[in-house]
Amino acid sequence: MKIKVLFLALLATMFVACSDDDDDLPVEPTPQKDGVIESLTDPDMDASDLKGNVTGNITLSAGVDYLLSGPLHVKSGATLKIEPGTTIKAKVGGTDVYIAIEQGAKIDAKGTASKPIVVTSAASNPRAGDWGGLMLIGKAPINKGATATTEVVSLTYGGNVSDDNSGVLEYVRLEYTGARINQDKEFNGFTFYSVGSGTTINNIAVFHGDDDGVEFFGGTAEVSNVLIVNAKDDMFDWTDGWAGRATNVYGVRESGYTDVSEDPRGIEGDSNSSDNDADPRSNPTIDKITIVHNAKVEMADMIKVRRGSSAIITNAFVQLGDDATASDFIDLTDGKGNAHSSTSITVVGDNIDITDNKNESGATINATAGTTGGADFSVFAWTNYTVQ
Repeated sequence: MKIKVLFLALLATMFVACSDDDDDLPVEPTPQKDGVIESLTDPDMDASDLKGNVTGNITLSAGVDYLLSGPLHVKSGATLKIEPGTTIKAKVGGTDVYIAIEQGAKIDAKGTASKPIVVTSAASNPRAGDWGGLMLIGKAPINKGATATTEVVSLTYGGNVSDDNSGVLEYVRLEYTGARINQDKEFNGFTFYSVGSGTTINNIAVFHGDDDGVEFFGGTAEVSNVLIVNAKDDMFDWTDGWAGRATNVYGVRESGYTDVSEDPRGIEGDSNSSDNDADPRSNPTIDKITIVHNAKVEMADMIKVRRGSSAIITNAFVQLGDDATASDFIDLTDGKGNAHSSTSITVVGDNIDITDNKNESGATINATAGTTGGADFSVFAWTNYTVQ
């Protein structure tokens, strides 16, 4: 009996000793956020609070609830991959919430028709301008100098790499973008700053933006299958020497949409307002574009090319709803410089005065009346959108 008691006492002593030893072990500190996302295991890689500077390769996965809560900058050398079917909700934060793919960085956003990638507002009652938008920033040529500073958030764009590669955008839809800093500085839906021709951009859509739907600042980017619905300002815009290509673009203002900026347009094309002959001159090639204006408000111009820009636009179709109006069908003039004389536009107009044009000497406008033409709308079936 004594032996059993002594044994139990020994066990108790050992247990206490072991417990004392555990209490003396150092406590692992809770990982602290520092605003930098180096990997998927980084404490800043927080799906419920997604923001910061991405310096490593990270993946956003379908099925995870992401809340974009601030600026997300993908830095040079890093890649942001977004899986097909991923939805990202943006906290209502205006100009403080956006995604920027900086020079030397890449985005790998390869959605599919059945599993598109969607970035939208987190608001229960979403509105245009709830968040900034998506910016790709490359090293292709611009005409503002060797480099320049972006209109928003002060990042460097420009260079001499015509085939620069900022990654891939396929089947990507943005909603409620275009937050404004002021009347002259605002985000768009998709903004392409000096993006090069090595970048893949097709099947993209932007809905309910507070400024432009898509805008190019220089570069040589090529895009195809672009849908723009209810942009408050311009549907499709370029400046700074964009010399790329766009194929199959469809822009529409719905019948019940009444928000307008000071001078909303279907197309607004500039080169350089300070030096209309700056090199490289904006000179995009655009084939199969439709502009539909059904809203009971006035558009400034359906197509406006100015300030030294040239453009070759073919297979265009412009349609006005019964209650919609526009100041001009096509306008190639401007107080800061007209379109370049090499501009050529071939367009069909429906329910609009096709002679209501302001031409530039040497430029060509081939306008006919009709009810068909422009973009192939069927390719946008992946968005489930029906024109209203």
